[in-house]
Amino acid sequence: MSAPTPAGPSPDGPGLQRPDFGRPSPALLERAVRGYARFLADPDPDADRGDHGQAADAASLR
Repeated sequence: MSAPTPAGPSPDGPGLQRPDFGRPSPALLERAVRGYARFLADPDPDADRGDHGQAADAASLR
């Protein structure tokens, strides 16, 4: 005895993965591109580097 052939495609169950599983979303790719561009950009020479004046103190001790 065999089971009847279904009329349509079987629905996706909880065990099935979407066809695009494992591919990053376009929004995630855009965020990564912006971060990488910021990493490669020339640093602002007037930006506060956060050394809190320690470089100037070390130079005056020499």
